[in-house]
Amino acid sequence: MPTRSTEEWIRLSLRTPGILIFGMVLAPCGWILDLTATVAPNWRTLHPTTLPPDEFIQQGIWDICRATSTSTREECNLQDTEYFNQQIINVAQGLMVASLIVTLIGLAVAIPGVRCWKDRPNWVVAGLGGLLIFLSGVMTIIPIAWYTHILEDITSVTALTDVRVGYCIILGYIGGIFEILGGFVMFIGICRCCGGKNRGETRVDEVMGDRFSHQKPPPRRVNVPTLDRARSSASSVPYSRDSMDDDVILCYFTSEQKLHCLVQLR
Repeated sequence: MPTRSTEEWIRLSLRTPGILIFGMVLAPCGWILDLTATVAPNWRTLHPTTLPPDEFIQQGIWDICRATSTSTREECNLQDTEYFNQQIINVAQGLMVASLIVTLIGLAVAIPGVRCWKDRPNWVVAGLGGLLIFLSGVMTIIPIAWYTHILEDITSVTALTDVRVGYCIILGYIGGIFEILGGFVMFIGICRCCGGKNRGETRVDEVMGDRFSHQKPPPRRVNVPTLDRARSSASSVPYSRDSMDDDVILCYFTSEQKLHCLVQLR
């Protein structure tokens, strides 16, 4: 009879594994934050002395706007060829757009691999989707970190008197980290580690052992020795010791309440 291999694994629940849920939640959240950081014109804020104290300039990678702290009204589409000719602006435009596209591709690949209605997910497909999401997060962090590093060195036609970090930088960092974490956690599902806990799997032998460990073991057979009683020498019935061991004694009561015993010889 063939024995079951100890390398066979089984999932005890049809629920989606936690690592896939973690990645499928963080990835869309990171994509939304990256989209906001890409289109919003607030990578840095300038407070030049040539403007009134309540006015400031917001510069993004696609547009430049003038806003006031006392009103929500903004004047956008300001021209600044010196700013948009910077290398960091061109790199940020390309990487941010590429990151958004790669995230969508990663989600499209990961969703068929998750498939929580099947016995087990397609870990290879889900892991490849997680790898794409991880790379999209890296493509977001690169321009965000580079822009932050040279924040005050990026030239502009506007005098750089008071330069501050815009909210797009914060959203970009958070979105990129979400995608990196979500994609990495999904990717580690390709390999089984921590005793299969990352996949929610358990060895078949361990499951079978736990299932029958609470049952009592079968009773042990005990051989009871025969009782060799001494025969009385006064008996009037001749017999041999060897043959008596094989005899059967049948005793019964008659209607007169008398006991009769018969010896059946074998």
